[in-house]
Order: sequence, then C-alpha cells, then structure tokens
Amino acid sequence: MTPMEFDFLKTFLKTRSGLVLSNDKQYLVESRLLPIARSSKLETLSALIQSLQKGGNRALETEVVEAMTTNESFFFRDKTPFEHFKETMLPAMLQNRATRKQIKIWCAAASTGQEPYSLAICLKEAAAKVGGWRIRILGTDISQEVLEKAKTGLYSQFEVQRGLPIQLLLKYFDQKGDMWQINAGLRAMIEWKKLNLLEQFSHIGEFDIVFCRNVLIYFDQPTKTEILERIAKALPDDGFLVLGAAETVVGLTDAFKPVPGKRGLFQKKQAAQTATRPALAGATSRLAVGATTLR
Repeated sequence: MTPMEFDFLKTFLKTRSGLVLSNDKQYLVESRLLPIARSSKLETLSALIQSLQKGGNRALETEVVEAMTTNESFFFRDKTPFEHFKETMLPAMLQNRATRKQIKIWCAAASTGQEPYSLAICLKEAAAKVGGWRIRILGTDISQEVLEKAKTGLYSQFEVQRGLPIQLLLKYFDQKGDMWQINAGLRAMIEWKKLNLLEQFSHIGEFDIVFCRNVLIYFDQPTKTEILERIAKALPDDGFLVLGAAETVVGLTDAFKPVPGKRGLFQKKQAAQTATRPALAGATSRLAVGATTLR
C-alpha cells in the first residue's frame, strides 16, 4: 500500500466512522482489509482502495468500515461502571423518577451486546426495587454485523467466561450445545439500532443514562466535543454519562462535570453544581420521601 493509498483510507475512515488512524497503524489496516479484498475477488489491497475511490459500492464501503472499527466487549467490563450503576445511578433514578417509574438507558457503541445485557442483569437483580417500572435499554452500533449477534444473545464459552460470574451465567443463560444464550426475558428488555455517532441522533429520544465507553478515544478532539455536546442534549439535567476509564470531558466540553469520587461518571453541569450546594431543609425532606419510596 502506497502512502497516498493509506492517506485515502485515513480520510475515508474518518469521514465515514470518525476513526482516526495514526501512521503507525498501516499493518493493522493491511491485516484487516486483505481478507476483504480476497473475499471480494480483488487481487490486492490497492485494487480494493481503487474500488473505494470509484465509489458506488456501498456494501464494500460498509464492510471496510466494520472491519476497521474495534468490537471488543465482554460482560461487566471494568466492573467499576456497573458498581456506579448499582450504587449511584440506580438509587438516583429510583428517587428522581418515583412518580413516572421509568428509566431509559442508551448504550452507544454497544458492539456484540455484553454491556446492555450486563445492565439488564443488574436491573433483574434489583427486581425488588424496580418491579413495576418501565425500563428501556437501547443498544446502538455502527456495525450491523455485531448488532445481529447481539440480538441473538448467543455467546461462546470463552465469551461468557470473560467477566460473568458463574451464578449469573446459570441464572440467566441457557446452554445451547457448546454455546450459551441469554434468556428471552433479558433479550426482550433491549432494543437494537444501527447508529453512527457522527450523524445526528436526536431522533432516538432522551435518556436518563448514557453509556459511551471506549469509543471517543478513536476520534479527534473536535469530533469528541461535538458528540459529547449532542449527548448532553439527549440527557435531562439530572442524567448521567458513563465514559471509559481512559476518557474524560476535561478540555472538551463544559456540558458535563465529573461526579466526585466516581471515576468515569459524569453529570450535566447543572446537576453537578446543584449537588455541591449546601442542602436545604426542603431538599432534606424530599430525600426522606424518596428513601421511603424505595422501601
């Protein structure tokens, strides 16, 4: 692959998916795209690039983008975000949404579905608290291929062993030969949609909690800022944003502030400011009512 061909691919991938490739990633491009060239009966990577340059082959374009986007995921990945969900986000939602009894969660870049299913398991485990509540979990990804796998809820022995405690495996999965399938009740809790974060997503509605982990690291700074500010518009003032352990909003947007002591957890700036103010008597009274509701 010539330098000009690699430059074309970098521009193509950034435009279509936001992925920013550094110059030292040429080996990665070749290893992922050569199989596509062969399966498309194109003799070389240069021939594949020439086909992309001509345009008009939407299937090939989609296959190239999906091959280059990372789809790494496993159950309860990094543990900490799920602890924050159970200890901070869910109690706040139970208190603040006690009247309407509805929680809406969006998992962006959901890949093969382990993150949304992990949240669904957390909610099932909290059934005594959320019984009768309407729960909406939306999982989105740029790749239709990984979404199709997510919909089936079917995972290999290796995949279920990564982060999933054995008691939860036996409780929520059915064995299908040498595979494990998450049960129908949990599968029914999640809606799946193909979505590119570079495009407008206001049509998917407002959410109380957004998980957008380990995807912004692949974008340049202006793209990160744009996506974060559009996510802020999809959250109410007391909504939560969860980013990856290596990700932050600092230097990117003033729409969010970190939740003190909770790595990777953010709230809208308005909520964070309110939380730092001295508690008033009226606020204390409302908290007591909320606690009663949880019982």
